[in-house]
Amino acid sequence: MRQMKLGLSIANLGYHYAAWRHPDVPEAGNMQFSHFRHCAKLAEAGKFDLIFLADSAAVRDLDDPAIARDLEHQLVKHEPLALLAAMAMVTKHVGLVCTASTTYTEPYNLARQLTTLDHMSRGRAGWNMVTSFSRDEARNFGLEKPLTSDERHARAAEYVDVFKGLEESWDDGALVHDKASGIFLDRSKMHLLKHKGRYFSVRGPLDIAPGPQRHIPVFTAGESDNAIELAARSADVVYGGQPNLELARAYYTTLKGRLAKYGRDHDDLLVLPGIMAFVGRTMQEARDKFDRMQRLILPRLGLGLLVVNGFPDYTGYDIDGPIPDLPMPSTIKSHGPSPLLQTLRNECSTIRELYERVSAGFWHMGVVGTPTSIADLMEEWFTTGAADGFNVQSPCIPVDSQDFVDLVIPELQRRGLFRTEYESATLRGSLGLKPAAARTMPRTRAEFATP
Repeated sequence: MRQMKLGLSIANLGYHYAAWRHPDVPEAGNMQFSHFRHCAKLAEAGKFDLIFLADSAAVRDLDDPAIARDLEHQLVKHEPLALLAAMAMVTKHVGLVCTASTTYTEPYNLARQLTTLDHMSRGRAGWNMVTSFSRDEARNFGLEKPLTSDERHARAAEYVDVFKGLEESWDDGALVHDKASGIFLDRSKMHLLKHKGRYFSVRGPLDIAPGPQRHIPVFTAGESDNAIELAARSADVVYGGQPNLELARAYYTTLKGRLAKYGRDHDDLLVLPGIMAFVGRTMQEARDKFDRMQRLILPRLGLGLLVVNGFPDYTGYDIDGPIPDLPMPSTIKSHGPSPLLQTLRNECSTIRELYERVSAGFWHMGVVGTPTSIADLMEEWFTTGAADGFNVQSPCIPVDSQDFVDLVIPELQRRGLFRTEYESATLRGSLGLKPAAARTMPRTRAEFATP
């Protein structure tokens, strides 16, 4: 029986913008390893496939006084690769997925780092590939503004080719370690990459033996045509961000439909939409948890959330009065398409209601319910062509993560939709991806536009 794959996305203290104010959340936990160790062990107890660490190398939007970054917690964070290396030492089974940018890192360095993590974790490393669209990140790496989408994705396509080519530096059995003969490695089984492209010139070989997975699973996200094309070409897992079943099915169909172009099968790429769940043993308990979090959103934070997600600045207007008929900004910062924003604004009667809807997760699947109702929803997405599993975005970490493990996971297991024990020692194996046999990677990319 086909079973869903689950990731636990650890966004510091939670995906709710006021998560750090919850009385049972450690307010400084995003700087404390004990917090992440607890989360990692919780994910493993729940038999999750992986821990997912999102990241961007910047504190965003400091120049816009309408965005209340001083009231948020997500922007103060550890560097994810170093954090996951420590978490590898306190876990045995759960995958460890690190975010790294193809715009602000070099493929040789990242291949060394992630292959080392793969060895240290005995085959549990994963790479969330991002191209970095933020101006704030660009200004931390010597640029005044980010590269165009076309250039970022063209660079990313070449980057992945180099990365995977470096993973092929050594054939199986190349490191013979023969003390009697004194031969440590068989040079005939060593391969120079000799890559010379538009963005990278890399001779190789990688100075690390192949990791237990040989090819580390590549994760990515994005809804632009460039992002979808790159995912179909190069990714193993896509982190989806669709808020409803109709949009999720359309995204799933589009993405899977492009795989054949690259000689790939339907199951070679997994789609895991995000789900932010408030779970209660009863519906009333779930609603109470949700309402408690919504009350922790200060008005200035709520107004800032609207701005950063693509709505006008409503500062100075009565937050409990009608939504002013202001034009939507021409440059949309949101994760979702502008028609979605306009629909949401039309559905809300006050500014407070609007920012509460945004904080509840309008660009992914936000749900308030019982274990049964949440499992029903997940099963529908999983069985009707919208998802191969989910990335769980707990509103508060570890509080709501614990609720998900204690209440929703057993219901999914009872239905046969999720594992009761780990069946593989590696992340590739847990995800059901094909074993990564040695292969030669392409040296050119003709399918991406270049400026």
